[in-house]
Amino acid sequence: MNNETIITIGRQFGSGGKEIGEKLAETLGIKCYDKELLSRASKESGISQELFENHDEKPTNSFLYSLVMDTYSMGYSSATFNDMPLNHKVFLAQFNAIKKIADEGPCVIVGRCADYALAEYKNRVSVFIHASMENRIKRISEKYQLSESKAKDLIVKTDKKRANYYNYYSSKKWGDASSYHLCIDSGICGVDGTVEMIQEFVKLKEKQRAKR
Repeated sequence: MNNETIITIGRQFGSGGKEIGEKLAETLGIKCYDKELLSRASKESGISQELFENHDEKPTNSFLYSLVMDTYSMGYSSATFNDMPLNHKVFLAQFNAIKKIADEGPCVIVGRCADYALAEYKNRVSVFIHASMENRIKRISEKYQLSESKAKDLIVKTDKKRANYYNYYSSKKWGDASSYHLCIDSGICGVDGTVEMIQEFVKLKEKQRAKR
């Protein structure tokens, strides 16, 4: 892997996406951003981290979404930012933090619509991690000491929240293969196998970029 590739990871809840992102980053000797992204956005925007956590990967209403995207696409001044609704500020601050992190060098970013925020970055590799419901129920019930029924309920609710958030803020569909460069079933490949597959895919994509 060269010193430029940014890897974004979308994931179904219970598929091990966070663990995979962390192991991948450790293997490549680069940083991994998950919840750390919220802390970064908070520090740079001056907005309380608690507010970022309260809005983390949660959809907003369609009117606010249109307002946010119009402002983001046209650019905005600091004065305009100060007059924005709070939800609006949180969204833009997080997107700005993602771009700044990507500009600093290679890294792994988990969730938060990072693939969409970095859509114009040619050095981006977007990955989606999924697994069977059975596999995810087992993982979540063991991790959080939940019954299978409660684990399934948590999975369904979390995936719905993530899908709604992604579908609001991007022009793509969450979990759809066409929305990503690579989709992997971690239930079949395992955590280590998934990390290896992503590494090999990144190498192939970098070879393609080098030829252009």
